Amino acid sequence: MENKIQEYGAEQIQVLEGLEAVRKRPGMYIGSTGPRGLHHLVYEVVDNSVDEALAGYCDVIDVTIYQDNSIKVVDNGRGIPIETHPQTGKSTLETVMTVLHAGGKFGGGGYKVSGGLHGVGISVVNALSEYVEVEVRKDGKLYKQRYERGIPITDVQEVGETTETGTTITFKADSEIFEEILYVYTTLENRLREMAFLNKGIKITLRDLREEEVMESSFRYDGGIQEFVMHLNRNREALIDKVIYFEKQKEGSVVEVALQYTGAYTENIFSYANTINTHEGGTHLSGFKAGLTRVINEYARKNGILKEKEINLLGEDIREGLTAIISVKMADPQFEGQTKTKLGNSEMKGIVESSTSQYLEAFLEENPHEAKIIIEKSLRAQRAREAAKKARELTRRKGALENTALPGKLADCAEKDPALSEIYIVEGNSAGGSAKQGRDRATQAILPLRGKILNVEKSRLDRILGSAEIRNMITAFGTGIGIEFDIEKVRYHKIVIMTDADVDGAHIRTLLLTFFFRYMKPLIELGYVYIAQPPLYKLKKGKVENYAYSDEEMQKIIVQMGGSADIQRYKGLGEMNPEQLWDTTMNPETRTFLQVSIEDAAGADDIFNTLMGDKVEPRRQFIEQNSKYVTNLDI
Repeated sequence: MENKIQEYGAEQIQVLEGLEAVRKRPGMYIGSTGPRGLHHLVYEVVDNSVDEALAGYCDVIDVTIYQDNSIKVVDNGRGIPIETHPQTGKSTLETVMTVLHAGGKFGGGGYKVSGGLHGVGISVVNALSEYVEVEVRKDGKLYKQRYERGIPITDVQEVGETTETGTTITFKADSEIFEEILYVYTTLENRLREMAFLNKGIKITLRDLREEEVMESSFRYDGGIQEFVMHLNRNREALIDKVIYFEKQKEGSVVEVALQYTGAYTENIFSYANTINTHEGGTHLSGFKAGLTRVINEYARKNGILKEKEINLLGEDIREGLTAIISVKMADPQFEGQTKTKLGNSEMKGIVESSTSQYLEAFLEENPHEAKIIIEKSLRAQRAREAAKKARELTRRKGALENTALPGKLADCAEKDPALSEIYIVEGNSAGGSAKQGRDRATQAILPLRGKILNVEKSRLDRILGSAEIRNMITAFGTGIGIEFDIEKVRYHKIVIMTDADVDGAHIRTLLLTFFFRYMKPLIELGYVYIAQPPLYKLKKGKVENYAYSDEEMQKIIVQMGGSADIQRYKGLGEMNPEQLWDTTMNPETRTFLQVSIEDAAGADDIFNTLMGDKVEPRRQFIEQNSKYVTNLDI
């Protein structure tokens, strides 16, 4: 390894453009200045260390959160080069830290494969931080440099000697840029665990020093994505004990696939390109699906499981209950789509499809018992899909006979433009009545639910479509479901879950979110799903009334009202009259909504499966571990 170290020097760093715009428009570079963007800073620094690991020079990465929410990331890579850069005349370290698109991943001489924001990462972190301190351990020397809001405060200084190599970056996000500087341990933990799964053999440790009791998680997976699949399926019933895994190197790219069948009724496939989560899929995912579908059908025909006159299994039949990870690593990934998370390289479809076909053909031939289990599961899914199709057709025919396609319970809005329309999914008739009377009829539709909807985590689509409440939602949204889902036909760009602030309300909310996540995921991905935040308390003193949405807010209001007030704790929305419901929860001028987003799809899958699946023990453990984060618990 030592003789390769000199290859990563100044000449590998190519300068493309300046940093000026980052502080003016941070959202363009990190997505938002809310929690998502804040956490993204950490991922960008870690991605630099992972690039060193992918190149074969680093196997330990340590991340520490300090009491003031500053972050330190240490790796044992080669250390960022410090010699003068030929294009900028500055040190290479300063060039990397202050020039956008300066990095070893450009120009072909540094990294063959890299993750992160395609070269903008570390300079963007620097621009958006109150300060950054860099330590480089290289060639027996220890070097330091400090930056404040992207500007170098010191030169690169030699401060000592060391026998180690690597880079340490300590930074504090800038409170002038970010809404709040508060890192969520579990958010960082989930992403770092994912990085460790995707890069087998790297040890990543996360430490949180903000509380008296130090929290620490350490991840190292020599089995890589095989262990990732086992982790995701740990609360599911596996139909085949072993995880099917293969790795192929082809045309300068590496393809890794791990998959396992379970008794679940939905598919859970997660794809990555150079460790970047490709939420929108792309050519690698298309290649995997095509290869899987073709091989299963060919095997079923060849072995007489599918008879001559029977139609082929569809891809969705074959993927029912499948958990899979597709990870590709390549020299020049092209990202497309709305959020730049769709892989566009056309050659990857063929590479992944042929690799998948080749391996699975051999696996099925060598494991006929497992092959039979997979195909029988797919045939049951096919029968259920046919039954679901009949249920949908029946629903449509009934709608036509009644001369209206919309459910009778729906109080629709007058507005026809989806971008200006919102629908409230309301628990119970009394709250539904208040909402219908108090709403703005021009833009706000109300759909009351009777009781709790079906738990879709434990049901196939044909049974789900047998639920009147779920059919009403599907019809009201206009998108259809399953293979017919069409986001272009959505009738509302705000779908608002409005439930009581008690245990039953929380359960209904989780059931609805599970349904959206499993069967209408684009609604969440496009930011159309919201959770209404009704007040917890009404405080009254004389004729003055105030509403509080948390215990902390209640205490502040009591102080403002002179230290005393009559307090009413709202148990349900039905306790509010139409005017109160409008003022507190539905008026666009004053209401508070939480927008539902999926930062980590694999993590979300895991949580829904834990909370709504068959196994009780993981659910109990999850509740015990997370109970300290709960506020306003109603028992």
